[in-house]
Amino acid sequence: MPERQPTRLGAPSGHAPRPTLYPNPGPAGTPARAPTPLPTGVSSWGRRRVLLLNTTFEPLTALPMRRAVVLIVCGKAEVVHGDPAGMVVHSAASSVLVPSVIRLSNYVRVPYRGRVPLTRAGLMHRDRYRCAYCGGRAETIDHVVPRSRGGQHTWQNCVACCARCNHRKADKLLSELGWRLRVVPNAPRGPHWRLLAGVVDADPLWLPYLGEPAA
Repeated sequence: MPERQPTRLGAPSGHAPRPTLYPNPGPAGTPARAPTPLPTGVSSWGRRRVLLLNTTFEPLTALPMRRAVVLIVCGKAEVVHGDPAGMVVHSAASSVLVPSVIRLSNYVRVPYRGRVPLTRAGLMHRDRYRCAYCGGRAETIDHVVPRSRGGQHTWQNCVACCARCNHRKADKLLSELGWRLRVVPNAPRGPHWRLLAGVVDADPLWLPYLGEPAA
């Protein structure tokens, strides 16, 4: 089924129509509310991600919302957790609850995947957005052993860090400053970490489906 969006009357030819979102209908007899069209240039339809689970509830990836809606319409996936705002996407023939988490209808075999790639998003999730030195809100990444002094860009040598500590530490070793790490950094394990390594802003609603807290 092609990925189509509902066409609005009077929409200029050659321009992609924008979807219209409606709140879930209330109890019988409740007056219908006017639809809420997406504002011009809004990014929620294009940027929003939906967590895709295997039939075993193993987290697989984060899909664009449009792709997730297509899987639901085609019967290839089902909604596990809907949008807390209760929004619905309407087309000419059907209505679909805007999802936050969906689950495949048929099992997909996932090949063996090696170590989790080191990314800024993954490292921030691992350290729970806390500075490894002072415990404050992390804003950047620091190499425990500076690269200028032979430090490697690895999970074991990289930590989340606040701007203040990062500036104070500069290219010094912890022993030279008398500092200690709050937690010994290690490479994370588990299928959900590969997913989080590639997602900058994970939806908090995903956490119960990721196997363990991620932030």
